[in-house]
Amino acid sequence: MAVIHRAQLTPTKLEAVVGWLPSQPWAPALDGETVVAGRFRFDDPDGEVGVETLLVRTGDGTVLTVPLTYRGAPLAGAEEFLVSEMDHSVLGRRWVYDAAGDPVHADVLRRAIATGGREADLQTAVDGRFEPGSKEGFAQGSGSAPDSPTVTQVRVSTEGTVTTVDTGHGRLLVLRVPGGDVPAGRTLTARWEGADPAVVAVLLD
Repeated sequence: MAVIHRAQLTPTKLEAVVGWLPSQPWAPALDGETVVAGRFRFDDPDGEVGVETLLVRTGDGTVLTVPLTYRGAPLAGAEEFLVSEMDHSVLGRRWVYDAAGDPVHADVLRRAIATGGREADLQTAVDGRFEPGSKEGFAQGSGSAPDSPTVTQVRVSTEGTVTTVDTGHGRLLVLRVPGGDVPAGRTLTARWEGADPAVVAVLLD
């Protein structure tokens, strides 16, 4: 279960991403309006790191896979993956990372793909109580393994629109522009409103 707080974010998630995307070689020029078309979350087993994937649609209609992690302190050695710092009206200062460089994201993504897991259920925190949250996207792994080894470190490289995350337990491919050719392997398929299901990540053992 992922807990979502009704909070003011400065900058907003979309503002942070729009400011960061032009520096990414896999991202197209952001002509026209850029919007969040969908999103889904995974649970951090330790409950410390927010793990969310945004499906961002640019002005020309291209959809981008933008996985993010939200942390309460900087992630050591991950300066190159920092998207933005953010003020959260409930949780305080947050550090937002391109999740490809965050071992927590690699761990939960690998587990979801390998075991056939799905996105986290959402709960919204309101005045000290929890209410069911509404989802803007869904994700499902294709594997059937009973478990997944824990990922504690990553090595990241990008070629074209594919970011490769070497986990020490296989490689994760983040397909930054879903909808194209999909490498052979176990997959994570996402669904969001107004779009056909698309593979957004692949696990190669």
